[in-house]
Amino acid sequence: MPAIADRDRDRVEAQAGVLVALAVRLGVPILVTEQYPKGLGGTVDALAEALPGTAARLPKVTFSGAADGAIAAWAGERRAEARDQIVICGAEAHVCVLQTALGFHREGFAVSVVGDAVGSRSPHSVAAAHTRLLAAGCGWLTTEMVLFEWLERAGTDDFRALMPLIKESPARSPPPPRRR
Repeated sequence: MPAIADRDRDRVEAQAGVLVALAVRLGVPILVTEQYPKGLGGTVDALAEALPGTAARLPKVTFSGAADGAIAAWAGERRAEARDQIVICGAEAHVCVLQTALGFHREGFAVSVVGDAVGSRSPHSVAAAHTRLLAAGCGWLTTEMVLFEWLERAGTDDFRALMPLIKESPARSPPPPRRR
């Protein structure tokens, strides 16, 4: 994360925090992958502290999480539980996020990347990842899209508990990348 531009780093961290809170509240399994944590560092403190004890944290050296045996096994276990949707956030959009999304998409998962919860060193790299993911058949969502799709309806206890996360979020979604 230190390599991600300051304004993007804050947004990615805030929106990933909303996704973690949403998943925790709704009981959605969470997997955190860390690219070479010995050299690049682990999950940012604020997110690490928000993770429930049930969240898996797996280091990797492959750029694609789908190419890592332990990560692929974790996803396979979720598939056996009839969970075939993977929602991805993090860094960097054009490397690990992109390759992980494409890899799991090839394995038959329904993969979506949360555009306001990913970052790269360059906005151009995020735009390139966006274009490539859409062309490959992956989804490109916002944090609010995930929240409302997973909640499905207003007026529930979950809805009331999670709405402040959106209303109070200091990081609003950036406009979608422009095609040139």
